[in-house]
Amino acid sequence: MIKKKPSVYFFMVIPALLLFFSFHTLPVLQGIFYSFTNYRGYGNWDFVGFRNYMNVFSDSRIYNAYFFTFKFAIVSTILVNMISLIIALGLNAKIKFHRTLRGIYFMPNILSILIVGFIFNFIFAVFIPNIAENLGITALTTSILGSRDHAWIAIVIVAVWQAAAFNTILYLAGLSTIQQDLYEAASLDGANSWMKFWKVTFPLIAPFFTINMVLAMKNFLMVFDHVVALTGGGPGRSTQSISLLIYEDGFSGGQFALQSANAVIYFIIIVTISIIQIRVLQKREVQM
Repeated sequence: MIKKKPSVYFFMVIPALLLFFSFHTLPVLQGIFYSFTNYRGYGNWDFVGFRNYMNVFSDSRIYNAYFFTFKFAIVSTILVNMISLIIALGLNAKIKFHRTLRGIYFMPNILSILIVGFIFNFIFAVFIPNIAENLGITALTTSILGSRDHAWIAIVIVAVWQAAAFNTILYLAGLSTIQQDLYEAASLDGANSWMKFWKVTFPLIAPFFTINMVLAMKNFLMVFDHVVALTGGGPGRSTQSISLLIYEDGFSGGQFALQSANAVIYFIIIVTISIIQIRVLQKREVQM
């Protein structure tokens, strides 16, 4: 029998698998392992079973972090999909320089989140208050980033501004699959612009709407860089996201095992939410 030589693709995949396992899968498994111990990030440790999982929500800071994160994620997901869909509809229309405009609208997505956050930090903290003071608008003379009640709004603005670029591209991909004959047939039936959108456009891009909703919610639930660059979790801990809480208390607060358990729980929550979104939105696709 002739021995089959190993495929060249096999040798191409192995290095990628090793790197993925070393820098992704292995740390995840280690985090799950340490969540069943009293490990502080250094020193000795002992197994404690499910104690960390039972103690996760004994700290009020965790409740505050969950409340802020979900409030931010829900509002941002709704806004980014509304805005990106409107932009995509505009860019898909027969306008001049539409290809150039597509490139311009995509630029925020290629910029570093931290750099964008620091720039907007300056805008909210210095630029807007100075302009408001010169114009006599007293309500804006104080930075929104210093308000416990309104600092989260600034994070929403920056996150939505940057995330809209990627969502717009996905919606444009969906719009490009719709044949113009359908719009012509709808016009002959007397449909106006709104009816064309609701009866033709939206049902046909429903799969792209599902993808955008799931990806946006998942990304916003994992918000980290925007918070670090804009508020650092403040004022106080009013804008501390779950990811930031896990990082700060896990690596510098001596709660490595506890926050590892928190990370496992949050991972399960994100997966559950994503599955529910997909099930519900896909049923809507079928109904359409």
